[in-house]
Amino acid sequence: METVREEHIEKSVHKKKMKPWIKWTLISLSALFIIAISLFIYVNAYVNRSLPQIEGEQILGGLNEDVTVLRDEDGVAHISAQSNDDLFYAQGYITAQDRLFQMEMSRRQASGRLSEVAGETALTQDKYFRTLGLRRAAEASLELYDDEAQQALEAYANGVNEYIREVEKENKWPVEFKLMGMDSMEEWTIIDSLTIGKYMAYDLGGHWERQAFNYYLIHHFSEEEAYELFPTYPQNALTNISDEEYVDLSKSMAQAPKTHEFNGSNNWVVSGDKTESGMPILANDPHLGLQTPSIWYQVHLKSGEYDVSGVIFAGVPGVILGHNQDIAWGVTNVGPDVQQLYLEKRHDENPHQFLYDEEWVEADVINEVIHVKDGESVDLEVVETVHGPIISEFTNGIDPEETSTAFSVDWTALDPTPELSAILSINRASNWDEFEQALEDFHAPAQNFVFASKDGTIAYKANGKIPKYQDPDHALLPLPGWESEYDLNEHVPFNELPTLINPEKGFIATANNKVISDQYPYHISHMWAQPYRYTRIHQVLEKQDQLTVEDMMKLQMDQMNLQAEWLVPIMVDILENQDLSEDEKSALSLLKDWDYNDDKNDPQPLIFHQFFDEVEEQLFSEHIPEDIYSMFSGKGQNVDQLIANVLSGETSLWFDKNGGLEKVFKDSFTITVQNLKDEYGTDMNNWAWGDYHQVYFAHPLSNISFLDRFFNKMDPVPVGGSHVTVMAASFRDDGTVDHGASWRFVIDMDSIDQPYHIVGPGQAGHYRSKWYDDQIIDWVEGNYHLTDTKVDSGSTLHLIAD
Repeated sequence: METVREEHIEKSVHKKKMKPWIKWTLISLSALFIIAISLFIYVNAYVNRSLPQIEGEQILGGLNEDVTVLRDEDGVAHISAQSNDDLFYAQGYITAQDRLFQMEMSRRQASGRLSEVAGETALTQDKYFRTLGLRRAAEASLELYDDEAQQALEAYANGVNEYIREVEKENKWPVEFKLMGMDSMEEWTIIDSLTIGKYMAYDLGGHWERQAFNYYLIHHFSEEEAYELFPTYPQNALTNISDEEYVDLSKSMAQAPKTHEFNGSNNWVVSGDKTESGMPILANDPHLGLQTPSIWYQVHLKSGEYDVSGVIFAGVPGVILGHNQDIAWGVTNVGPDVQQLYLEKRHDENPHQFLYDEEWVEADVINEVIHVKDGESVDLEVVETVHGPIISEFTNGIDPEETSTAFSVDWTALDPTPELSAILSINRASNWDEFEQALEDFHAPAQNFVFASKDGTIAYKANGKIPKYQDPDHALLPLPGWESEYDLNEHVPFNELPTLINPEKGFIATANNKVISDQYPYHISHMWAQPYRYTRIHQVLEKQDQLTVEDMMKLQMDQMNLQAEWLVPIMVDILENQDLSEDEKSALSLLKDWDYNDDKNDPQPLIFHQFFDEVEEQLFSEHIPEDIYSMFSGKGQNVDQLIANVLSGETSLWFDKNGGLEKVFKDSFTITVQNLKDEYGTDMNNWAWGDYHQVYFAHPLSNISFLDRFFNKMDPVPVGGSHVTVMAASFRDDGTVDHGASWRFVIDMDSIDQPYHIVGPGQAGHYRSKWYDDQIIDWVEGNYHLTDTKVDSGSTLHLIAD
């Protein structure tokens, strides 16, 4: 009986035995699962390892005394030190904690060294910035800095390098470094900080691209057609260079990186006579590229001499915009003509000699070597004439021995300039006299500074090095480089720059608009922003008294479209007399009922902006090549003026060559309505501006599809406003808002230690940080963050002197 039972058990066990292939499959899957989990844990631990330490203690060898760093609920670092050296050392260390990858990419971009890590895709850009020479200009600027400024720069660089050593020792590189194949980082230098400053001057510089475009117009259209698209109609015929050998812009200059057409800002300051608190209120929102991380790094610096709060570019010490305990200030771009193209005549036998006052002058030749990741190094010869670098040949698309003419560029920011000295002096200024004195060192970029102080003063200065033109028309086109009479060796005297102190109307505002009348004795610019933002700001400030911080926030978020308020009634008058389809009639009816707010939920802004873009397309697309068209900055102003000219009874050759104003409007409207129907359906009441117009703070690596969900976790967000509203939100052809108020700031001098900020998308650079993208919705909705400079609670890190 027992034997039978054993046999039964043996047979049962045999039946339950697993087939070998199933067994090994399960073992393999289990092993893969364990490996995947282990890999996930390792990657997760590695990524988290690079998160900044924000609490506890950290011993730093470069400190003289301990420093306290308190991060508030929005991630803003409040740094308190006993000495200036320790303060800037700590600022460098903490900024590197939050923004190391951004700092590395910024110095590489400005120095023309992106190809070393990005490969051939960045080669053209590197060639351009090597040719332009921002880093060379930064090196030349160092000698202008006094000992105090150099000491601040050195302390900052030492703090950055302390963190770099820590990262190397503990192998906690931000994940972006690994994804770019980077496992080391050169030490940070003073010149790196100054070069980043020069890059921001470049970003706000203007206007050589427009001079080049005007040059193209002169050579490809009749004089009348060309002049009609000039930003200012010249008083005298500009023929002094039209007979020279033509420089083909499309071969090189059209490939140069372009600054954003709508780089600008809003700022205003209101006197205590018009505020509820009885003290001045100041507001500022610089309009720059919207990106992740933000261009701006918000910080509060406190030592014996400093108690200053605001924003700065990651990689630069101090605070460039903000307030201390006595004053507040903000800026917008003046947009002066500070970049001048020169047509240079090259010697037939020596490509490094150029004609100048009937003599052949030897140019400076700089041999640059650009190292390219996964490719061969590229030798680049940079040629600098008496006016500046030759920029029409940087892509090597032109053999200099085959052409006798080239373009050079003269630009104030390529001169030695001491902006950081100005910034540090501003940070410590306590009144307008001290502030204005500090501005004397701020040369480039030229900025509209508005100012407020606790003593009740409000003031304004259009500040910077602005060339003194003998004839304003000279700034419209390239000048003959062979004649010294066209050199720009003088500048508008500092004490004659446009200045305003305590005006009777009780406020001062700028929005990149024309800042002074034609009675002013010096030329500033031909390229002013369309007046809609400034006009709207002026309207609101003029009609209101008892203004509050909340009123200023509301104005910064204002979406009133004054361009539409002017143009829609004209559209209606023209189109109502046309043979319209039923859909076109419905769309026109919607426009007639519009309140002219660029509200994200309304269909009218979608119709209007698409229509205006189509008008530009109708006027220019068939006549101007695409690469040259990219240099047509300020075309919105041109189209506005062409429309106004036709309405006043003048002739417009550009409208005439396209069938006239009525035909262009009708064709543009028909195409607009059809395109919107195709994209958004036939029910126009369901169309919404925000379905097209959406903000996206792109990370540099988010264009790699599998990385976008890490570095841009949030999908594009519908948003109102546009490039012509006070709430600036400029957009690409696909509707992506990538440019606007990079920082919003409002401060009542009655509560100077409690200003309000928005830094989109957030304060941190690490995508795992809670402060990485926490301000995106705040940016869209206008939810401001109070930054209390007396804050005593938060995450505290003690930096201990070794």
